[in-house]
Amino acid sequence: MKLSDLSGRPLTYAEVGATAGSPPPGYRFLRKTSVIGRGRARFEQAAEEGMRFGMLRGAGVRVEATTPTAEIGTDVLGHLGPVPAPCRVVYVVDEPDRRGFAYGTLAGHTVRGEELFLVRYEAATSEVVAEVAAFSRPATWWSRLGSPVTSVLQRLIAARYLRAL
Repeated sequence: MKLSDLSGRPLTYAEVGATAGSPPPGYRFLRKTSVIGRGRARFEQAAEEGMRFGMLRGAGVRVEATTPTAEIGTDVLGHLGPVPAPCRVVYVVDEPDRRGFAYGTLAGHTVRGEELFLVRYEAATSEVVAEVAAFSRPATWWSRLGSPVTSVLQRLIAARYLRAL
């Protein structure tokens, strides 16, 4: 699979944008946060790195993307080992104290769902918080078969995402 193959592929789920609110029924849901520093300068640095797919790259995912920073419509082809993970950025958060993006799975991904990568600045405490939220369910027979293992791997990789920034 090549990055150029992703253009025109459909998203594999209907609940686009649901990581911004309540998780949709029928999916496995994950939300993890971690304090990654303090101060506005740290927030700006982490947010900039995050928008360049820094959580993914820092966790060991090889990332190819159609734009250098996350934008709505950016196609992303992640590789964790030999397994390709085709996705598309479905929304971007660009607020003074919150920055990040969510991407959704495209046809060819082993799961269906969405993942949010966000950095927040907590003004009251000056803490910088990294957050990952995801909902997913298997998309292939072999990912259904390996679902218990996949669930553990998803939690492990989410922890790596948070340490990446």
